[in-house]
Amino acid sequence: MSESQTPLPLLGGLTPSQFMRRHWQRKPLLIKQAINNFTAPIDGPALFALAQQEEVQSRLITSNPNGQWELQHGPFAKKKLPALTQKAWTLLVQGVDLHHQKAHALLQQFAFIPQARLDDLMISYATDGGGVGPHFDSYDVFLLQAKGTRLWRIGKQKDLTLQQGVPLRILENFEAEEEWLLEPGDMLYLPPLYAHDGIAQGNDCMTYSIGFRSPSQTELASTLLERLAEPDDWGDDEEDSEEQASPHAAVLYKDAKQPATNTSGAIPEAMQQFARTAVMRKLQQPHAIEQLLGEYLSEPKASVYFSEEDHPNANGNNTGADHDPSAIVLNRKTRMLYDSYFLYINGESYRVAGKDSTLLRQLADQRQLSQHQFEQLTSGAQSILQEWVSQGWLFFI
Repeated sequence: MSESQTPLPLLGGLTPSQFMRRHWQRKPLLIKQAINNFTAPIDGPALFALAQQEEVQSRLITSNPNGQWELQHGPFAKKKLPALTQKAWTLLVQGVDLHHQKAHALLQQFAFIPQARLDDLMISYATDGGGVGPHFDSYDVFLLQAKGTRLWRIGKQKDLTLQQGVPLRILENFEAEEEWLLEPGDMLYLPPLYAHDGIAQGNDCMTYSIGFRSPSQTELASTLLERLAEPDDWGDDEEDSEEQASPHAAVLYKDAKQPATNTSGAIPEAMQQFARTAVMRKLQQPHAIEQLLGEYLSEPKASVYFSEEDHPNANGNNTGADHDPSAIVLNRKTRMLYDSYFLYINGESYRVAGKDSTLLRQLADQRQLSQHQFEQLTSGAQSILQEWVSQGWLFFI
């Protein structure tokens, strides 16, 4: 039986195939004890420590009985956070999987969804009555209760009007259709645009949000066109190279046959055609769009940097995952993807073939290879992996 056909407690006994067919992007799913006897791998003090770091994105949200909201952005010194006894405040810490190995290992339980869609793990810590107000997300999300209890109210809202004059995207006319009280280990899946409101019931409430990226067509078009404009490694087309200063100089617009004009404000048709040809030549390079997309999807966020401290065993921070004792393991911050033509890692693309391709795709899927598998790679592929080690993108365990 394939993994996609194996029932998972994480999905309430559904197989990954059943979940993707019945619920993904379609309708919510409540899973009681998705992770049985779940113990949060990151407690409140560890989360507060992360929120103190400059490179970690964090937000503090407070509300009062008058319905007033306040939003602050981190980092937050410990003394800047409200007292744990104060009601109705929430600390949100983004991208925890990039900084904590066990949080990263937790995300791997959702590997039945393409990694190209995976965004990050956000952790919410709230005191009694804390929340971020009724809202909707433009992406899929799994809400895993890690500690304490939280009441969730949800609704398939058509009126997405937002309140004015508040620092958060809070719905003006939220109408709940269902509600549940989630305890540690319970999980709620919500498709995009499903309105929801989560309110902490008691102090020390922690919710883990596994979010998925959903780029818009506008975002993709602008990003890929921007990348398309970057110079190729092989330079521009060498047409008319005898008139260029070097074989890689830019192909310049020429208009030796341009007649004198009485309408100087008009753009010449020849220049328009020159621009059209320039763009089309870029697009007609073999697999241009696929390559640009892969590089974009595998590029780490701007705040990410790689260091030896990312090592799974650094500072005694064992993964808690079943790694081969002599494995090659990707850095938790590394994004590695592939398609039919290229292998992508951290915004770069590589052409590989044969057994190298099979093994490196396995590395992208499983995020590790055994020493025996590493030895089966060609010397060229082994050299590339050694370069990735020097860059901190992967580690020998």
